[in-house]
Amino acid sequence: MNSLSLAGPQNLHGAAAVKFSPSRTQPTPKFSPFTVNMSLQKDAPSIAVVGVTGAVGQEFLSVLSDRNFPYSSIKMLASKRSAGKKFTFEGVEYVVEELTEDSFSGVDIALFSAGGGISKKLGPIAAKCGTVVVDNSSAFRMDENVPLVIPEVNPEAMRDIKLGKGAIIANPNCSTIICLMAVTPLHKRAKVLRMVVSTYQAASGAGAAAMDELVQQTREVLEGKQPTCNIFKRQYAFNLFSHNAPVLSNGYNEEEMKLVKETRKIWNDTDIKVTATCIRVPVMRAHAESINLQFENPLDEDTAREILKNAPGVVIIDDRASNNFPTPLEVSNKDAVAVGRIRRDVSQEGNYGLDIFVCGDQIRKGAALNAVQIAELLL
Repeated sequence: MNSLSLAGPQNLHGAAAVKFSPSRTQPTPKFSPFTVNMSLQKDAPSIAVVGVTGAVGQEFLSVLSDRNFPYSSIKMLASKRSAGKKFTFEGVEYVVEELTEDSFSGVDIALFSAGGGISKKLGPIAAKCGTVVVDNSSAFRMDENVPLVIPEVNPEAMRDIKLGKGAIIANPNCSTIICLMAVTPLHKRAKVLRMVVSTYQAASGAGAAAMDELVQQTREVLEGKQPTCNIFKRQYAFNLFSHNAPVLSNGYNEEEMKLVKETRKIWNDTDIKVTATCIRVPVMRAHAESINLQFENPLDEDTAREILKNAPGVVIIDDRASNNFPTPLEVSNKDAVAVGRIRRDVSQEGNYGLDIFVCGDQIRKGAALNAVQIAELLL
């Protein structure tokens, strides 16, 4: 059985710890005699991290370090407000630079997590400079000219993209990544006709400020105070509610329609039937999903369990005797997506339906890790 791999150093929220320290410019690396940095290589690509001071930006750094991603240089980019902040990464002191249209000269790969507006404006500019942009926003996901990639699922979608030739690659939404990591191996065997997904999404999906507010609200409620509601405009601690994405004319919110549209694009199947209900729950950083599947071909639960056991990036936690199944805490700060509650759908005849329960770290595999894995396919 696959094992859950640990992520890097953690702060209060489980995000990668970034140490701020004095520096004015991006220097030539200087290491002590006891420091060995295998990632820094003369002939490796140059990297830029866009939105480096945010939760996903910090996780980009953690994943790059954990996976020894090779780079010849790295730029730390953020808004004008964050420019000038200083921190240490892999033994080297850096200063955060202001993100501008001129930031991408000489950059081979740019990892973007600065919001859709920034991506729409600067992503094409970076690509024209010869940079391969891996974008974590929704800006380009449904663009037919931009591949939407989960490396374990559809790496072939980016086969024509090469380093040195500017391009944009979209990172799917976190709930889509976590879902399809588990469902795709089953789809390849039995072909999914219909998928019903209910998500239980963590504060991390709304960024570091939402994570901070969940901590603050929890303290306030326990102390009998009115909770501070700046991010979600309602009490989040000890509560759950429909995902805060805008509700569309069809009654679905944007988060739910992302699951529908992105699944069809990633699987290259416009006929696949997908419906979703997305809920915010007071969990810090890992999403959970209940998934019901209807197949074209029969697939019994034992075969499904064996398929998932051998699926890349997936682990099984499915102990019925001990009532032990995936939880957000177990997957927080871990790379793998955990699957459990694997059982035949008794509402369908024969072995044409399954129910599964999935948990995955939204910041890690749902965002930063997936993006870095995309970058690894470029090497």
